[in-house]
Amino acid sequence: MTSAIKDSAALRIVPVNGKADLDQFIRVTALIFKDDPHWIQPLLLERRMHLSTKHNPFFQHAKWQAWIAWRGERPVGRISAQIDTMHLELHGDATGFFGMLDAEDNAETFAALISTAEQWLHEQGIRQVRGPFNLSINEEMGLLVEGFTTPPVFMMSHALPYYRQHIEQCGYHKAVDALAYLIAPNFEAPLVMQKLVAASADRVRVRHLDRTRFNEEISLLRDIFNDAWAENWGFVPFTETEFQELGKNLKFLLDDEYIQIAEVDGEAAAFIIGMPNINEAIRDLDGKLFPFGWLKLLWRLKVSRPGSGRVPLMGVRQKFQRTRLGTGLAFLIIDAVRNELHKRGAHKLELSWILEGNAGMRSIIESIGGKVYKRYRVYERQLDELH
Repeated sequence: MTSAIKDSAALRIVPVNGKADLDQFIRVTALIFKDDPHWIQPLLLERRMHLSTKHNPFFQHAKWQAWIAWRGERPVGRISAQIDTMHLELHGDATGFFGMLDAEDNAETFAALISTAEQWLHEQGIRQVRGPFNLSINEEMGLLVEGFTTPPVFMMSHALPYYRQHIEQCGYHKAVDALAYLIAPNFEAPLVMQKLVAASADRVRVRHLDRTRFNEEISLLRDIFNDAWAENWGFVPFTETEFQELGKNLKFLLDDEYIQIAEVDGEAAAFIIGMPNINEAIRDLDGKLFPFGWLKLLWRLKVSRPGSGRVPLMGVRQKFQRTRLGTGLAFLIIDAVRNELHKRGAHKLELSWILEGNAGMRSIIESIGGKVYKRYRVYERQLDELH
């Protein structure tokens, strides 16, 4: 029996209102994961920006509410609920979302948090709930259900094994799984890939980002991504403002060579973004950039370099998908970015998220030695079952 279950203090679910509450909401994770050696405290400044309705452009088309669970004077959990008007307009399925769910190992706490989020969503016409999304499908997606014994890479969520049981006890079932693959960047291209690349050599050019045309390049990446992913499960397009905000962050963090674009007959057809694993660089900062954390971060990113990296975004235009040329494009951009990360000291690379049913991309990754090492699950539930 956990200490939380022994605690006789009454459970309260309190809405987050104002800056002080939001800071407490962010810091709940430090209490939940304090005994987990694999958890890494995110940068507090980044989390505040992520959850700020003024700074995160997601909130231009979404609304949300957050809550903290308290036992006496002790915070023991948190949750958020989101309604994305772009999702509703695109899918018309009366679906809302929960996210940012972290709590003590206590069924009562999980049930109280989830039912509170459900009630808020239901009151606004939502009939189906999916999650966790922190906060949207284009940010952090899914609950970690396999792969607890390694730290999360940057912009990937973490969880404890008991989360799954408590969520499922609240009536949620699997909607879809997304996978994280790990590959060694010094892989040797399989013969079939070499032949595909050779066959398209006169038509395809791979280049890195042109920083002198940065805003145009970011708009181009958004256009490719929204086309490439349009038919995927749960798709919601990036808005121009969202991708420009992403671009501002990438401009500061990444070398130009970490963003690779493949052109076919002069047309931009595919892209990939690789990045050093910032979590390696912040692991001992306790979420703080000041007074000296930012100097350590810059040194570790630009000089000592992290030993791992991640591919958070890539896409191949639909008209090339499910073709031999499309397979070659996917390999070429992966090959280009892994070379750049490897040259800068990365000895392992995560490709995530890959939808479980994306057989084509999974086949490409596995052909170059990729192994699934983490699994993230999106759950769903019909609210009409209970309300």
